[in-house]
Amino acid sequence: MGVCDAIRQNAPVGKPNAMSAPHLPKVAGIDPLIPVSTQTAAPPPDVPAVPGAFLQDRLAGWVSDLTTLHELTESLAGTCALDGALHELLSAGAALVGARRGLLVLEPGDGGGPSRTVGLGLTHAELGHIETVPRGATAYGRFLDGLPDTGGPQASPDILGDPSLDAHSREVALRIGYAASYAQPLATPAGRLGVAVWLYDEPAEPLERQRHLVGLYGRYAAQHLARLLELDRARADTAVIREELLPSRLPHTPGVRLAARHRSAPGGGGDWYDALPLPDDALGLAVGSVHGSGPSALAAMGRLRAGLRAYAVLEGEDPVAVLSDLELLVRLTEPAGSATALYAYCEPGHRTVVLAGAGHAPPLVTGDLRTEFVETSLSAPLGMLSCWEAPSAEFSPLPGETVLLYTDGLLRRTGGPTDRAFARLHAAAAGVPKALRLDPGAVADHVLRTVLPEGRGRDDDAEDVAVLAVRFD
Repeated sequence: MGVCDAIRQNAPVGKPNAMSAPHLPKVAGIDPLIPVSTQTAAPPPDVPAVPGAFLQDRLAGWVSDLTTLHELTESLAGTCALDGALHELLSAGAALVGARRGLLVLEPGDGGGPSRTVGLGLTHAELGHIETVPRGATAYGRFLDGLPDTGGPQASPDILGDPSLDAHSREVALRIGYAASYAQPLATPAGRLGVAVWLYDEPAEPLERQRHLVGLYGRYAAQHLARLLELDRARADTAVIREELLPSRLPHTPGVRLAARHRSAPGGGGDWYDALPLPDDALGLAVGSVHGSGPSALAAMGRLRAGLRAYAVLEGEDPVAVLSDLELLVRLTEPAGSATALYAYCEPGHRTVVLAGAGHAPPLVTGDLRTEFVETSLSAPLGMLSCWEAPSAEFSPLPGETVLLYTDGLLRRTGGPTDRAFARLHAAAAGVPKALRLDPGAVADHVLRTVLPEGRGRDDDAEDVAVLAVRFD
């Protein structure tokens, strides 16, 4: 309904009287005899009517409502994550209908997920109690089940006093302390997405104006949720592909214990790690990063990891030769791209590691007696030179020491300069408690928790992180 149509529909015809005046429904916390806004207010009978003044008041009320609606939709549009949008929608809708509590059930009708239930002003236990109510006994449950004639908003103005409602519904309402509800379905032309339900502490229902505003807001919110849902599904598919491209398990080799940690960026970054058994109980260890993000970076990551595994089997004792071959592969398959990589040939029985890096950060050795970066030569990333070659480095870890191989994303996620990121990493490794040093996974977890500032270690960051921890017995 447009502003002009609303004005025409609500414009007074003659003088209202007690018999013809519409009965205003009671809203929790609001006296229905007191106008909620100038839109519903009529001129006092003892004040002379001013031509056009009442119409201007109505128009001012609608402008105020539309301004509020614009602000709420702008705030919703600023949410980029599905969970954030669900909470924003539930909170904004509560403000529009005059409620203080509610829940939102996301359950796409196509069955593709994800399905979530979020609450406003409700504890997890209270949400659990509400979920015990049979779906067929609630209006929003029937909508989620796709039953006919359930596509519109549904009000239950007096749950405790309505004998037609399910007895368990009234029991749950009494236990939690709500007496009325208003349900707004969320759907697009492509199908239903879910439903928002707002709860009142006493018998009440929204005014017609509030219903109209929350309906407009709900239609926009459903479209925004549909976009975020599609993006969330794409990210989930990308995450599955990424995990399939990484090792499903790490090899068991006498003399060492391995652990790996991988944190993905939502855009699908190209950081990876690998560990493969070689003849004579040797190990090939690698970490790398493909520049870029999205499906193209994942595809390039898969090609580079597969290529490095093949070269490691053929000439794994010579890390320089392995990376030289990988350089040729990058130039042939990724002519417009570049990548960094570090490959190490490890002989646990002799406790020796020979490594070479292409534009990659040096490994970090940590133990009870020392924590230091391995000295390696500077080299360009793969794909940057017509012919890559750099000298290798060799070192011997001590018994009980852990070697950390990591991608540059670990340094960039700190959000600070590179030298400070290295210092932070060094301090984190040096500060690993002695009791945790027996487990390479615990060492990696401690380093990640310490290096990444609060809020920078989550999956909504723009950088992938891969860490491969190797503990020598």
